[in-house]
Parts: sequence; C-alpha cells; structure tokens
Amino acid sequence: MEIMDAIRGERIYLDTNIFIYALEAYPAYVSTLTSLFAAIDNGKITAVTSELTLAEVLIKPMMDDNAELQTVYKETLRSSEAFSVIPVNRQILIEAARLRAKSETLRLPDAIHMATARVHHCTFFLTNDKRLGTLPDVHIVILSEPDV
Repeated sequence: MEIMDAIRGERIYLDTNIFIYALEAYPAYVSTLTSLFAAIDNGKITAVTSELTLAEVLIKPMMDDNAELQTVYKETLRSSEAFSVIPVNRQILIEAARLRAKSETLRLPDAIHMATARVHHCTFFLTNDKRLGTLPDVHIVILSEPDV
C-alpha cells in the first residue's frame, strides 16, 4: 500500500528525516514526498512537526556552511494553513518524559517528536527511523516500509 493511500485526509506528524529527504531530494523518496507535500499544500492532509525539527535539519547545512540550504529549511519550516510547526512546551516535555519512562531506548529528541504527535492528535507519525517503538493512539509509518 502506498503511503499516500494510507494517510489521505488524516492528521500526520512529519519526523525530521522526512524534511531532509524531501528538501535534499533523496532519489528513493522524491516521488512519494512530492505527492505528500502537494497534498499538504492543497489542504488534503494536515501535517504537524515540532520546532525541534528546525534545529535538527540545520546542523549539517551549518557544518557545511551551506547558507542556501539553511535558508530553504528556515523558509519551509513555518506554519501555514495545513502545516503546523509546534513549539516545545511544558505539556510536550511532560509527555516526552512519560514516553521515555516507559522505554529505556527512546532518546529525548525522539520522545519530544512523539509527544508532540500525541499532544496534537496526529493519527500517523511518518518517519524513516526504524528504531522508534510504538506510540499509543498514533500509528508509526516507516517511509521505506509503507505498509500500514
């Protein structure tokens, strides 16, 4: 099953790696992610990510002194009508701590992303991080394994 078939009309969380693959045009994912972002732009899907995503995506362009890619990320990761960039707040941090308390292997940044998805009622969490575990009330979808 294609990812777009599974998530159409749903509220989805986009993990950091989704933006890296889309904006840096990873060949294996260009077609799928182009369709995904077109659906978001057209209001067919509502998407959410954390402001933490901006900090994570900027690391490599800053290391490489790539000002152009830094600008692309900064301009892309802004809230719009169908896309919300959520600040890290107290409620999210408490939920992240709760998730970490239940999983010894979950890293804090991943817990913050997952907590943001839960707090903001996302149905799906789109990532390519196979290390993530399960998340109550949110279906984890691995980009490279789209069967949901």
